[in-house]
Amino acid sequence: MRLLRSTDLALRVLMRLAVAGDSSPTTREVAADMDVPYTHAAKVVAELQHRGLLAARRGRGGGLSVTEAGRTASVGGIVRVFEGAGAGADGVTDVVDCDGGGAGTPPCPLRSDCMLRGALRRAQEAFYASLDPLTVEDMVASPTGPLLLGLPGVGAPA
Repeated sequence: MRLLRSTDLALRVLMRLAVAGDSSPTTREVAADMDVPYTHAAKVVAELQHRGLLAARRGRGGGLSVTEAGRTASVGGIVRVFEGAGAGADGVTDVVDCDGGGAGTPPCPLRSDCMLRGALRRAQEAFYASLDPLTVEDMVASPTGPLLLGLPGVGAPA
């Protein structure tokens, strides 16, 4: 399974902020730490803030911090939220497009009796289920937390 870049970045931003301690890095600083474009980081930060997983303060002394909800959030839940852009009516993101992608793409001729779609959906749910018990806090336990703190701009002198 391949995750969207925004999903990957959302998890990394939360992990980065979970080890920030008393510091409150800005979106620009987090983007630099994660080596991603600021505009991409800003969109992800806005969605995380909207979901209550991080807090953003503007102005002097402002910055980003992970909330308690963000610290204890299920990784599976976060992945579902960010991967959910293509969710169908039942809220499940299709792994394959059996109905055609529009713009002249015809539907799959096997869609009425194909077992592949259901098998892939079950595999996708197994993937999410394996992430559900993990929290952001779990993801920054050793050895990852100390590694994050060693990044220039995070905890170690540049």
